[in-house]
Amino acid sequence: MSGQNTSHAVMARRTEARESLDDFPTPPWATRALFEFGPDKLYEEVSAREPCAGRGHMVRVLEEYFGADLVEGSDIHDYGAGLPVRDYLAGPVPPPVGWTITNPPFRLAEQVVARALESSRRGVAIFARTSFLEGIGRWQHIWSVTPPTEVLQFAERVPIHKGRLAPNGSTATAYCWIVWVRERPSLSSPLRGPTELRWIAPCRKELERETDYPGTKEQS
Repeated sequence: MSGQNTSHAVMARRTEARESLDDFPTPPWATRALFEFGPDKLYEEVSAREPCAGRGHMVRVLEEYFGADLVEGSDIHDYGAGLPVRDYLAGPVPPPVGWTITNPPFRLAEQVVARALESSRRGVAIFARTSFLEGIGRWQHIWSVTPPTEVLQFAERVPIHKGRLAPNGSTATAYCWIVWVRERPSLSSPLRGPTELRWIAPCRKELERETDYPGTKEQS
């Protein structure tokens, strides 16, 4: 068909099998954008947890800002990055941390947000498809109950590909950071509101580094 989109990039209509690990790494520059355009003083004197860390791409960026000794990364599957293997949603709520920052599996994102809010003293930030903001179920379980402090919408597309970073890739899907910030650094503190919509200006050229893609430009 003429004009058909034949890109292998992740599409908004993508569906994953229920047993899928939902392995779609976040480009490091997109994580840095949270710190450049997100809440002020996000990483000062505070710890962070990345519970869906995959190969550790986001963890390494978090370490740039928080410091390596203040970042905890894990995943339910061993991707060979040397991170602890842990099911974030199983068992008791984990010990409190300053921030939980992650790119959760789309089908489990509601549960990840709920658990993160239970265990994050300062706030929670999730990288998600913008379409995550839609849906009656998410309205009932998240947006009407614990609305985010801000939604940071990327003005430029963030190429996300299954199982690898793809610096030369393309995408037809929009992404954003969804952020919850507490009034005070305490689990009992209410969230700031109402929700503010802001844009992340085009920033890939400024925030991307050659060391983000070790080996070759297409290596995961």
